[in-house]
Amino acid sequence: MSDVAAPVAALVEELSKLPGVGVKTAQRLTFFILRSPNDQARRLAEAILRVKESIIYCSRCYNITETDPCPICSNPSRDQDAICVVEEPLDVLALEKTGVYKGLYHVLHGALSPLNGIGRKDIRIDELLKRLAGGNVQEVILATNPGFEGDYTAGVIKDDIKNEVAAPSLRVTSLARGLPLGSDLEYADEGTLSRALEGRREI
Repeated sequence: MSDVAAPVAALVEELSKLPGVGVKTAQRLTFFILRSPNDQARRLAEAILRVKESIIYCSRCYNITETDPCPICSNPSRDQDAICVVEEPLDVLALEKTGVYKGLYHVLHGALSPLNGIGRKDIRIDELLKRLAGGNVQEVILATNPGFEGDYTAGVIKDDIKNEVAAPSLRVTSLARGLPLGSDLEYADEGTLSRALEGRREI
């Protein structure tokens, strides 16, 4: 885009770095923003800055939040005996939409992927084990995404719990396999997620 004004080219370049946004989509978004009223463009820019400046990770579950602990962890009406382990914050949103699950969460921020160099130090497995060491949790629901990396991560966590957490009454369950293999929880519909939660099985 050497013949395009520098600010336009810069915006296209930055937008094209977003996941799922190619150069063509970045160009369409750029020209949409260019044609938008100034106050709309300003609100977009301010919303991006506000997210970066005000959002933190909950020190208990590592979900994204404005307050620490997050509203879910600090809600006394949530079931304190259950922790649902997910890969990403978007998975929490998807599961909350079902209205079925009333317990707590633990967000790993990824999945183990030896081929990509992602090991346990890169995600929040050790923090989960520390939470379980207190002995108050009765069930851990492994809700990692179906597929090799998600299943591998769930297997490692299950083994770690068995070997490192001294809690004989602790149940480790997984979501029922109503979810398509290789899909992400965030893209599943609420009905599928509800059935997967209700039909979870011990592993």
